[in-house]
Amino acid sequence: MKTLWASDNDFTGQIPDYIGTWNLTDLRFQGNSFQGPLPATLSNLIQLTSLRIGDIVNGSSSSLAFISNMTSLNTLVLRNCRISDTLLSVNFSKFTSLNLLDLSFNNITGQVPQTLLNLNSLGFLFLGNNSLSGSLPSSVGSMLKNLDFSYNQLTGSVPSWARNSQLNLVANNFGADISSNSALPTGLDCLQRNTPCFLGSPKSSSFAVDCGSDRPISGSDNSLYEPDAVTLGAASYYVTGEPTWGASNVGRFMDASNGSSIIYSSHQFLNTLDTELFRNARMSPSSLRYYGIGLENGNYTVTLQFAEFAFPDAQSWKSRGRRVFDIYVQGERKEQNFDIRKVAGGKSYTAVRKQYTVPVTKNFLEIHLFWAGKGTCCIPDQGYYGPAISALSATPKLYSIVGRPNVLSYGELRSATDNFSPNNLLGQGES
Repeated sequence: MKTLWASDNDFTGQIPDYIGTWNLTDLRFQGNSFQGPLPATLSNLIQLTSLRIGDIVNGSSSSLAFISNMTSLNTLVLRNCRISDTLLSVNFSKFTSLNLLDLSFNNITGQVPQTLLNLNSLGFLFLGNNSLSGSLPSSVGSMLKNLDFSYNQLTGSVPSWARNSQLNLVANNFGADISSNSALPTGLDCLQRNTPCFLGSPKSSSFAVDCGSDRPISGSDNSLYEPDAVTLGAASYYVTGEPTWGASNVGRFMDASNGSSIIYSSHQFLNTLDTELFRNARMSPSSLRYYGIGLENGNYTVTLQFAEFAFPDAQSWKSRGRRVFDIYVQGERKEQNFDIRKVAGGKSYTAVRKQYTVPVTKNFLEIHLFWAGKGTCCIPDQGYYGPAISALSATPKLYSIVGRPNVLSYGELRSATDNFSPNNLLGQGES
């Protein structure tokens, strides 16, 4: 046996030690409920060209030492695996065939070694959501064009090679280098850890986005949904020109022919008055975030809207497809193993709306859709998986009789009083 795929199952406990005695070239364990640490016997699998393990749910932490002799690897994914180590524990200069390295969502500390970024064959590097510190290396290999360092503790100035790369540096501690007159890339200053854009000086009270659309759409809720048609690659972010909102994407659709992140359907959608909002949706192979920037502080109603596209209701092999992901708002998990089609009663082309009341305390809102390895990977096509969203909005939760008052802007207070009637207050209690 050369290949072992056992993803998206209900396996628990530890990965068995005896797997290290098998003669494998491709091993995939993603989307299960395994416990750490990863077995040290995996170090015997030196013939592996592809290793993908993800989503270790609990147990003790693992180190990177077991991969030291797997120098034939082309693809190495150890995502969300409870790894606590430094990148210096592995001599990556020996990994001359490595094209994709994903060590995101772990607890990797220390600096990013220059030897790793110099690998001639490396094209995709995902190191986001760790605890990396220090500054970035001064150069990269000629093939390395997609780099994710988001959600770390990196500092210093953005290196010059960033201009020729897809580079995600969201949620770090970068600043402008005044001595060299080097400014941060457009919008990045609004998405650093201290969120300096409009901190303490809010500029907006709400926002709405039609995900994947190339034109604004007026919704039946009286919101104007702004277009969101920017191409977000494997490691990229975007901030609107105002700025009032932004988005960040991380991940590569594995084994996909085109890997498009925006999907479209001309189908009529059920359970909604706003079928145009659902024509387009944005997908992500790993982690998709939307941000509200410069919002007034207070409690907000966040509305997320979804509809599944490509899994037909009629019984066929395509109807077996499943899209499963987690939803976080302001860092709190609101939904685990969320399945759009399942929530819609097993129907595609049917709108699903999720609403949450969340606090905004630093003029900043984060919505995070996270793929935890669940669902199908290749229905209807290779690389069709991960979170997908059609539209979203965030609006202040107005004064209620039962609940506590929100802090309103003058314009919102004027609007609320101008439209006052007893009926308007009914049913507006805290949810």
